[in-house]
Amino acid sequence: MSANLTKLAGQVAIYGISSVVARLLNYLLVPYYTRIMSPAEYGIITDIYALIPFALVVLTLGMESGYFRFAARAGSDEERSKVYGTTWGAVLVAASLFLGVVLLFESPISAALGYADTPYVTITALIIFLDVAGAIPFARLRQEGRALRYVAIRLLSVIVNIGLCLLFYTAQPAGLQLFATPTDPGYAFVANLVASAITFVLLVVSCRKGRVVADRKLLRTIFLYSLPLLISGIAGTANEFIDRQMIKFLLPAGESLAQLGIYGAVVKIGVVMMLFTQMYRLAAEPYFLAEFKRDEFKNANAEVMKYFVIVSLAIFLVITLFADLFALIVGPAFREGIYILPVVLVGNALSGVVLNLSFWYKQTGATRFAIRITGVGLIFTIVFNILLVPSLGYAGAALARLICEAAMVVVSYRLMQKHYPTPYPLRRIFAYVGVAALLWGLSLLTAQLPAVAHYGLNAVMVALFVVVAIRVERINVAGLLRSILRRGK
Repeated sequence: MSANLTKLAGQVAIYGISSVVARLLNYLLVPYYTRIMSPAEYGIITDIYALIPFALVVLTLGMESGYFRFAARAGSDEERSKVYGTTWGAVLVAASLFLGVVLLFESPISAALGYADTPYVTITALIIFLDVAGAIPFARLRQEGRALRYVAIRLLSVIVNIGLCLLFYTAQPAGLQLFATPTDPGYAFVANLVASAITFVLLVVSCRKGRVVADRKLLRTIFLYSLPLLISGIAGTANEFIDRQMIKFLLPAGESLAQLGIYGAVVKIGVVMMLFTQMYRLAAEPYFLAEFKRDEFKNANAEVMKYFVIVSLAIFLVITLFADLFALIVGPAFREGIYILPVVLVGNALSGVVLNLSFWYKQTGATRFAIRITGVGLIFTIVFNILLVPSLGYAGAALARLICEAAMVVVSYRLMQKHYPTPYPLRRIFAYVGVAALLWGLSLLTAQLPAVAHYGLNAVMVALFVVVAIRVERINVAGLLRSILRRGK
């Protein structure tokens, strides 16, 4: 592993450790919610939290990637501050317009979403406003390498959120009985709102040297770069959330929210794979969007793809080979859906592969290709959800997402090899995929062994995969650890 990639791995680990801790803390709410709530009540949480990322993508206008690219190319601190103020100003305007429209038309929007006579939509709109307003300040912390500040704010937000949820659902103190039932999902949304407000205040303080500016020429340049990313982001996020809406609206009303709740709970178990992709994106995006010579970029991207696949396969093996144990995270009423977990994990891993295949057009400015890739994915998502969900329920939604991600990988790879040929070590990558598939198959064949023997054998297989990868790739584990420790100082 080269020195640059060791540095990138260290950055991934720093963001990853914080994300892991944050998600693990948030994970405490999954077994908690799925034990105090019915599948239908948890289905509401699944539904609302699927809509929020879509709104965030739309309202941030693709400006995060635009900020990274133009801030990295700025010739002075003054120019860099202008990039920050311009992108932040545009996002603040979009967020304010969104909030105003939602508050003005709250009643019809709530009715259309199936939440009439509840404050869910208003609370969610306020959460979205605050999270969008903090997106560019968070990006600035990443771009400037202020990982510890980024980590601290993220963790504090999670701790506040969890603490308030436990307060609302467990203690129910006088004066805080905001909803008719003690397990109403609305309490989770209120807790999130308070945490988002605190986060935004801390971000403003952390980036106090930056201010909103209105440089129209610069904004136009950044927006032209970001617009294709915005359009592709909308389509890509729709790929992520539309399966929830399909379950909600394609299944009978009496069972849709319950199935949505089960699906959401199983997806939460598979979140470790998405967590790895997220923490990788946090470090890799500013890394790959910085100045790179063409050949250096290609070689680095090819090597990183290999390591990304290796780690993803290791995560897949850990979760699938111990799926029965991971199922204990959720309440008994939700465990019937555990059989779709391998499908969910593979879909999440392919999503990360698509991310790796996106850096070339972001780095070169050819962002128009993003629209074509995510457009294909959206078509596959809609078609296969319509075909599969009515007959298979949430299993059909999981399969549709897997097919969508696979289609985007194929299209992304073909476009890259046509316009920006990159020497991916495909034989090596597919060899690791084959080994992981073989180990998973062996685990299925030995499932009838006594539990101790079965899990012991599974642990040996996971360890074998990791050790072989380290030896074959000659990974300097000690150097990697030193890089992580240096980045953490």
